[in-house]
Amino acid sequence: MTTHTTFGDPPKADRKHHEHSHHGIVTADPYAWLQDPGYPTVTDPEVLDYLQAENAYFERCMAPHQPLVDTLFTELKARKSDNDASVPYFHNGFHYQWRFTEGDQYRRWYRAAGSHDLEQVASDQWTLLLDENTLAEGHDYFRLGALSVSPNNEYLSYSIDNDGSERFTLYVINLQHDTEITAPITDTMGDPVWNKSSDGILYRQVNAQWRPDKIYWRKLLSDEADTLICAEEDGGFFLSMHLSQSEQLVFLHSADHVTSEVRFLPADDFSSAPTLICPRETGHEYEVEHYQDQLLIRSNKRQANFDLYTAPLIANSLSQWQVFLAGDATHYLLGQLVFDDQIFVPQRIDGLDQILVISADNERHFIELPEATYSLDLGTNPNSQSSFLRLQYSSLTTPHSVMDYDISSRTLKTRKVQQIPSGYDAHDYQSERLMATARDGQQVPISLVYKRDTPRDGSTALHLYAYGAYGHAIPPAFSTNTLSLLDRGVIFAIAHIRGGDDLGYHWYQGGKLQQRENTFNDFVDCTRHLINEGYTSAGRVLISGGSAGGELMGAVINQAPQLYAAVVAHVPFVDVLNTMLNPDLPLTPMEWPEWGNPIDSAEDYATIQAYSPYDQIKSQAYPPMLVTAGLNDPRVTYWEPAKWVAKLRHEKTDDNLLLLKTNMEAGHGGQSGRFTALREVAEEYAFFLTQIA
Repeated sequence: MTTHTTFGDPPKADRKHHEHSHHGIVTADPYAWLQDPGYPTVTDPEVLDYLQAENAYFERCMAPHQPLVDTLFTELKARKSDNDASVPYFHNGFHYQWRFTEGDQYRRWYRAAGSHDLEQVASDQWTLLLDENTLAEGHDYFRLGALSVSPNNEYLSYSIDNDGSERFTLYVINLQHDTEITAPITDTMGDPVWNKSSDGILYRQVNAQWRPDKIYWRKLLSDEADTLICAEEDGGFFLSMHLSQSEQLVFLHSADHVTSEVRFLPADDFSSAPTLICPRETGHEYEVEHYQDQLLIRSNKRQANFDLYTAPLIANSLSQWQVFLAGDATHYLLGQLVFDDQIFVPQRIDGLDQILVISADNERHFIELPEATYSLDLGTNPNSQSSFLRLQYSSLTTPHSVMDYDISSRTLKTRKVQQIPSGYDAHDYQSERLMATARDGQQVPISLVYKRDTPRDGSTALHLYAYGAYGHAIPPAFSTNTLSLLDRGVIFAIAHIRGGDDLGYHWYQGGKLQQRENTFNDFVDCTRHLINEGYTSAGRVLISGGSAGGELMGAVINQAPQLYAAVVAHVPFVDVLNTMLNPDLPLTPMEWPEWGNPIDSAEDYATIQAYSPYDQIKSQAYPPMLVTAGLNDPRVTYWEPAKWVAKLRHEKTDDNLLLLKTNMEAGHGGQSGRFTALREVAEEYAFFLTQIA
């Protein structure tokens, strides 16, 4: 195992007196100065010097392992097709497709006019719609946000982010002349929505705190000022919007993590006043679709796993909502997609994703799938008159596939299987699903995969991954990247811990607010179960997580550092208490229903302080760690991982490597570009492998 002494002394951040007092509790924060007061602009020389020093130390420590990084990068890249393309989808008289050609970091988007029958479209009918590679030229970071063609097929709206701040600039061009038809709109988020006449768009604008709090209507080819459609005054609520599948209504959402409120307006008249469907009530979440001149509403007003209701368009009372499909303790309704004559309801039944098909005459059936455990999601389905439903499917051993489900014959047709140019044989690998008993008696699922010849004698290293927050489940999906670990004898496992909604909404509720520590305990208990069952041994477990999953990493190594061989924490949300105490940060008010409000509640303050990784660092030995940050990250601000690393350096009693890498030109998602991002994966895997060598 490599230690920091091999590379000289690491950077040492100054400790400066700073403290805050809440509810009679005084808490010291000696690294608070790492937050540049000018954020989101970071110009403080002392802050930048420290981050650059950490980056230089990272490079110095990783330099001897560069041959391994290069080898891993070559492997990872060899599993990606140089030439790749999506399965085309049909919408409004055109087929649409993205493509990668050899050497492309980003996609090129194409379309072709024609009938529904793709086989009748000649190759020379495809025309270039947008080239991301051209837009990315000259930028260290590039991300395409929106891409939307007008109903008359003459205009294209798209948005781009060139620094990772997730503040997108929106453009609208004439496709025939490739000219802008309106001035660019800065500080936007999400997809714009076109009106039916193609002469206006709705767009969301973010404020100084990166909160989308206003929706405007811009009349194109006009000098009129943009019209404010709606504004959200509550700092904890974000605005969003979507066009109904019927393309007749636009739904305007205002929501935090547990409460929502929805209005709609007709797509052919943005000047009309939005119609409120149901006023917000704390704890009531609902989302709406338009189906055959009525509303189809997914709501948790009756029970936590949601039900589907129908209601008339003019409904102004919950008494007018009628149950259409009831969820229950084992049937967790995840959403709804509507065609003209069918409703599709993704749901999770005892932890397994399934899709229920409901016909216009109320006949119901589930789509049958080929494996017992898998990852299933809806694909791109913009055409409400379609005769098939597009699905995305994979498992831990089955590469990603695009399937079309023929509704009338109830058969699946595979349209695309992920190609792995360097070769892959699913029979070489074995997947399993285990149940670990947590310390409070709950049964926690674990999905794992390994190469068939991997020994089960406790000598094997194991990479355990989890997220555990926001009700976000981690599906047992295929990853070409993980093969580089599996082929070196490392087992890969996913802990389906509380905080996600893997087993239903109650699973999410069991890992938030006052029950947050269940998430961390579940992960540690899953680790111990894998050790006890002989899959690995203490000190041979590699762990990783990002964002809220990075918080998980910080909490579990405070609790049981001896179990883990190495840790990778990507953009970790580790300074939970200080962030939740700062309502001026981009996400804080919206996050209070998830973590608690330590400003107003002494109980929430005590709960958060008791697990916040930054606050709970101990004078003890910690495993080797690689931590990443993004200077422009609006979700987890760069100073959280920077402060965490600085405090760990001061407190820990070991000489294990502790590395901080800050992407100075990127945000929450790290580097952009399909190959550039792979190098960061190669660095992560090299770090892991060198710590268990």
